[in-house]
Amino acid sequence: MRALIDLQSKLFPDVLEVLQRRYEILHRIHLMEPIGRRTLADHLQMPERLVRSEIDFMHEHELIEVTTRGMHLTQEGKNVIFQLQAFMQELRGVSYLEEQIRNQFQLQHVIVVPGDSDELSWGKQEMGKACVRYLNDILSTDDTIAVTGGGTIAEVANMMSPLEKAENCLFVPARGGLGENVENQANNICAKMAQKANGDYRLLYVPDPLSEEAYQTIIEEPAVKEVLQLIKSANVIIHGIGDAITMAKRRKTPADVMKKIEEGKAVGEAYGYYFNEEGKIVHKVRTVGIQLEDIQQANCVIAVAGGKSKAQAVASYFKQAQCHVLITDEGAAKELIKGSPL
Repeated sequence: MRALIDLQSKLFPDVLEVLQRRYEILHRIHLMEPIGRRTLADHLQMPERLVRSEIDFMHEHELIEVTTRGMHLTQEGKNVIFQLQAFMQELRGVSYLEEQIRNQFQLQHVIVVPGDSDELSWGKQEMGKACVRYLNDILSTDDTIAVTGGGTIAEVANMMSPLEKAENCLFVPARGGLGENVENQANNICAKMAQKANGDYRLLYVPDPLSEEAYQTIIEEPAVKEVLQLIKSANVIIHGIGDAITMAKRRKTPADVMKKIEEGKAVGEAYGYYFNEEGKIVHKVRTVGIQLEDIQQANCVIAVAGGKSKAQAVASYFKQAQCHVLITDEGAAKELIKGSPL
C-alpha cells in the first residue's frame, strides 16, 4: 500500500489532497454530529466557503444528511469512513508510527488514532472507540476484565457497546478509589462498561490511599477478599497512564510525599506507582487492588493514554511494567519515537 501511495502522490497529488480533506470533514462530522457548517469550519480551521462547497458535494452524493439541528452521516457516509480508514492511516504515516513504537517497547500491538488529545476534545473519544474495537476482537465468553479509573478510561466506558463475540464477561475495578471524582472512579467506570457491554460487574468499596494498618485490616474482610481474587485473576487489564505531578496533586498528596515524588523526578504514574524517566519506582501509594506484579498473570494488558504531554509518562511506564497493547494518539506517538534509532 505504501508504494501505491507514493506513486499516487507523484502522479495525482491533488487527488490525495482532496481525499484527505473530504475524509477529515466526514470524520469530524461523525465525531461531533449533529454539527453546523460554521462550527465545523472553525474546528477544521478551513475557510467556510471551502467547507460549504465540500458539504454540498457530500450531500449530493448522500454521504451526509443536513437537518435544522445540523449535519450527520448517512449509513453510506459511515461505510466510506470505515473503508478508507486503513488507507488514511497509511497515508498519514500512522502505520509507520505503530510499527516504530511496537518495536521500540517490545509490544504485541499498537493502535495510534488521529490527532492530539491535549488539543482536541474528541481525542480521548477516538482512543475509547479504538479500545472497544480491540476488545471486541480479543474477548471471549466469561472473561474477566479489570479496569482502572481516570478520564481516558472513562471514555472507553462511554464508547463501550454490546460485545459481539463475548457473553457473560465480568468487569471489576482494578483498585479502590472512593476519594476521586465519581465519574472517574474505577467502580463507576467498570459498572458503566458492564452495563453497555451486557456483562456483569463487581465493585470494590475501599478508600485510596490507605495507611499500612488500615490496608492490612481491609484486605482480610471476606467481601474485599473475594473481589480481590477476581481482580488478580483477570484475563484482561485496561489502565491509563498519568503524568506524575498531575496525579499527585489530584490525589491531594501530603507535602512530604509530594517532596519525595518531586525529588525522585517522577514523570509517570500507573496503578498508584510513580516512575522516573528511567522507569525506576520512586513512590508507591498503598492501595487495595491490583499490584504491579499481578499484571504478569493477565493474558492481555492494555494501556490507553494519549496527548503529547503524556509521552514521557508512557515511556517511563514501559521501562518498568509488562504491557501487551498501547492505544494512543499521534501527539503522543510522535513524541515517543523522537530519538529512536529505529
